Amino acid sequence: MQELLSAVRAGLAAAGDAERAVGQQRYMKSAMPYRGVRMPEVTRLCRAVFAEHVLAERRDWESAVRTLWDQAEFREERYAAIALTGYRAYVTYQDPDALPLYEHMIVTGAWWDYVDEVAIRRVGPILRSDPAVVSPMLLEWTIDDDIWRRRTSIIAQIKSKTETDLNLLTQCLAANLGHQEFFVRKAIGWALRECAKTAPDWVRRYLADHEDEISGLSRREAAKHL
Repeated sequence: MQELLSAVRAGLAAAGDAERAVGQQRYMKSAMPYRGVRMPEVTRLCRAVFAEHVLAERRDWESAVRTLWDQAEFREERYAAIALTGYRAYVTYQDPDALPLYEHMIVTGAWWDYVDEVAIRRVGPILRSDPAVVSPMLLEWTIDDDIWRRRTSIIAQIKSKTETDLNLLTQCLAANLGHQEFFVRKAIGWALRECAKTAPDWVRRYLADHEDEISGLSRREAAKHL
């Protein structure tokens, strides 16, 4: 595990570009600095390092993720932690037992670039495979004081397509239609826009039925492809 962590950090340091890092940090409004590594480079580096340093036990995988995440000094290290959660060697770990780890990343990450990836590509697939466990959790999150838990509850089904649980989505939307936070309103519009690709009539009815409740931002996002 230590070899994996050292290789990731050293690789990111070697690939860094200080000038690009300044622009990345400014664009993301990030308190944590960047190394200045583009995402395709981060992805290639992670795949190579993860393939060379395969972790034998689930506890080692989770420990490596948490260490990369919690001890990160540069934002790309957290991107690497997210990549490690989804690496193909650990696909069997994508189950409800991983949810406390993902919740930790969502709450402590507290920004859209982290939260969206974890919500859609980690929490979402677990929801589809084990809805009896994950749906009640998302219904708790959708009324939580933390806006990133709320956002996760709304966008977790972005990639669900025809498997979208419309009842769950309806409940998550209902709890947030009056929310003033930009990232919550944007999430509502995004979730509806994606849902419209497979259930356009349902989305049209939803927008009509909630015309007086849904924000202009959410409506514009939802109706983009209708």
